[in-house]
Amino acid sequence: MANEHIHHGGMGAGSLAALMAITAVMLVYVFAVKRSNMKYSRWPVHRMFFWIAGLSCAAASVIGPIAERAHSSFTYHMAAHLLLGMLAPLLIVISAPLTLVMRTLNVRMARRLSSILKSTPARLLTDPVTASLLNMGGLWILYTTGLYQAMHHNGFLLVLIHIHIFLAGYLFTVSMVTFDPAPHKASFYYRSVVLVLALASHGILAKFLYGNPPPGITAGDSETGALLMYYGGDAIDMVIIFLLCLEWYKNQAPHRFGKSSPARSI
Repeated sequence: MANEHIHHGGMGAGSLAALMAITAVMLVYVFAVKRSNMKYSRWPVHRMFFWIAGLSCAAASVIGPIAERAHSSFTYHMAAHLLLGMLAPLLIVISAPLTLVMRTLNVRMARRLSSILKSTPARLLTDPVTASLLNMGGLWILYTTGLYQAMHHNGFLLVLIHIHIFLAGYLFTVSMVTFDPAPHKASFYYRSVVLVLALASHGILAKFLYGNPPPGITAGDSETGALLMYYGGDAIDMVIIFLLCLEWYKNQAPHRFGKSSPARSI
């Protein structure tokens, strides 16, 4: 039941380690920007803002009041899910971290990274269907099996699920819209069809949870959490749809935008 869930009073060792790791990653980006600006044109300041905002969303989902209450409240758990699995990945994708890395690496390391991005495993992971299965399929497994209940009794399992939610959300987002080098970018029509199916799956799962709460969750808590999942997910998905349509429009009318890419214009 809810009172049997793992609780973390104050900031435990795990939370402190997560906070330090996220802060370190934030600073690495800032230092990379400074190094990049020494050799190339100035890196857009708003990209640094998106990076910090994305990591802040990820931090809020695992550290602090939302994370604390997520162990006993399905509504707060769903708020954490939206932050970690949807909003944080979207903001980080817009910050174009791989492009920044390519600008800061030496030629040899940049070529190695480029070869990794062009590899078959990278192509499979960033394929919209694969990314959608990892993302939406993982959510269906989490909420329709005993996994949701089990993760609140096993700290290691909880960490693994959080990592999966974030990485699956990032792969899904970058498979639909990207501001970084994308050697295997799928066609607009392919991405659009898969996106519609993925959004339908997310909406159906939210409706299912509205009437079929996971074990140990009250009906009222499940209904509120499901509504948050449905409407909150739609709000974030609308941004992805907008970015995909904007990319398609720019591809259809390149003369209006010159050679600028979405990464330079947003």
